[in-house]
Amino acid sequence: MIFKPALKTALVGLTCLASFTVGSAYADYPSRDVRVIVPAAAGGGTDAIVRKISNIAEDSLPVSMYVENVEGGMTATGLLQLMKARPDGQTIAAITYDSVITIPWKNMLPGYSLDQMRMIARITSEADAITVAADAPYDNFSDLIAAAKETPDSIRLGVQNMGGRTYLTLLQLQEMTGAEFKIVSYDNSAATQKEALLNGEVDGVVTSLGDLAPLIESGQARGLVEFTDTQNEGFPDVPPVTETDTDVDLQMGSFIVLVAPARTPDDVIETLETTYHDAYESDEFQQWLQQIGVTPAWLGTDEVSEWAEQTQTHLFETMDELAEQGVLEK
Repeated sequence: MIFKPALKTALVGLTCLASFTVGSAYADYPSRDVRVIVPAAAGGGTDAIVRKISNIAEDSLPVSMYVENVEGGMTATGLLQLMKARPDGQTIAAITYDSVITIPWKNMLPGYSLDQMRMIARITSEADAITVAADAPYDNFSDLIAAAKETPDSIRLGVQNMGGRTYLTLLQLQEMTGAEFKIVSYDNSAATQKEALLNGEVDGVVTSLGDLAPLIESGQARGLVEFTDTQNEGFPDVPPVTETDTDVDLQMGSFIVLVAPARTPDDVIETLETTYHDAYESDEFQQWLQQIGVTPAWLGTDEVSEWAEQTQTHLFETMDELAEQGVLEK
């Protein structure tokens, strides 16, 4: 009994010391190099954008930010590593459409939800688009839709990964217009879509304009429409769908969102948000995005969290309806 006061005093002291140590660590953040997980292959669009903005961002920090590619499971492998990381801001990740939509909807990671991460910011939005060969008989988007309605299944359009984002884009387009395309699926890669378009295996493909920029710039392909309401300054000749001679208002595409593990402290999130926002606003990053045909689309921590939840709710409803109709497999 006589040792209890001493024990109590010791515990209080240890608690205070622990609080001081944690607080000091966060006050000194970042104290070592920051790991940035990209759950996709090196050399792809997401990888290039995250490396570019992180290289600019680290100029304002006393440490480096190094990008590490963690492939597999439609971003699931990278997500697992993020969720297992300590919530101290020393490990963050870039997530895309599959992390927010495909993986949770298909329950590819049981128990996974957006609650297991804290969102830092959205940096880009890359709309899906329809691109056809340069000599295709369609002058514009309206011509393509008319032809697909007049002769169903006669126009072959390539998508990435049956059941993935570009497939969903095309399904929604068919439902909105009554057009019927022959859908050809490839292995979740724009590279195979490019090859199929060049050799005439398909009449067009559904992916971002940025994925096909070299073909468009060389005159081997033409962008017909982009599924957005904003003109892409990198491709001024390709109209957003809301400015075409149709009543279609379909907005679909990918995006890049920076996230940290759940329970990462507010002051660390604020530091990361500010650091990346400064890099995002730089002339170097903005001019580079325009050159590669990607739309800058900043949303800060609070805004992107609300946007992600709304986007997920909307697309889950759409996908559930398509699954009930038997046109999409869950």
